[in-house]
Amino acid sequence: MSTKNKRAVNVHSTNVTSDNPSRYEMLSWVNSMLKAEFSKIEELCTGAAYCQFMDMMFPNSVPVKRIKFRTNQEHEHIHNFKILQAVFKKVVVDKVIPIERLVKGRFQDNLEFLQWFRKFFDANYDGREYDPVIARNGVTMGFGTHIVGPKCQKQSPKTTPRCESQKGLNITFDSEKASTENKVELLLRSQQREMEQERDFYFKKLRDIETLCRKHKSDPTAKPIYESVLKIVYADSPN
Repeated sequence: MSTKNKRAVNVHSTNVTSDNPSRYEMLSWVNSMLKAEFSKIEELCTGAAYCQFMDMMFPNSVPVKRIKFRTNQEHEHIHNFKILQAVFKKVVVDKVIPIERLVKGRFQDNLEFLQWFRKFFDANYDGREYDPVIARNGVTMGFGTHIVGPKCQKQSPKTTPRCESQKGLNITFDSEKASTENKVELLLRSQQREMEQERDFYFKKLRDIETLCRKHKSDPTAKPIYESVLKIVYADSPN
């Protein structure tokens, strides 16, 4: 049956809740479905994954050849999201894509959009066979944890490959001699950055709660509530 004119099943959800899968589950899902190598949620700021998911759900709706599958440039991220926006319009998805926030690569913005998209995917994917690697002509998507940057260009056997890192730096290395210690160090640094971002996000929430409680401190009817909340906020660690 042709899906060329298929309309999307719209889904609606609020911000992240305890019912949503964790970042690790979401990342594993994306990598498994697309045979990709994303190492953190922030890498989805390129928009390429969403474009390919739409190609999977709605055949012939996405100009796959125009997708920038491997990029670190914000203007190319915007380009991908514009493609996604056009496809949303074509299949009548009423979700507003927060492009300006997503392309900045902030963890929380990208996690919330991904969790909404997972629900949208579950409501629309009919399970048809789809090879994501063939569809994108073999291009590797995501920077993974085992290399410093995009896939190296092949040169002569005696020439050391030159790769461009995720930050745009040219790095020369011998892939066969890359030590396990360096790989582990890169992975730990990535995980540390994610933990720090998550810590800062929840710390800000606690500060907002504290400010709100103190704002209503003089209200006798609210006193029991704000005292209980502050008690939780300032509770000592169980350890």
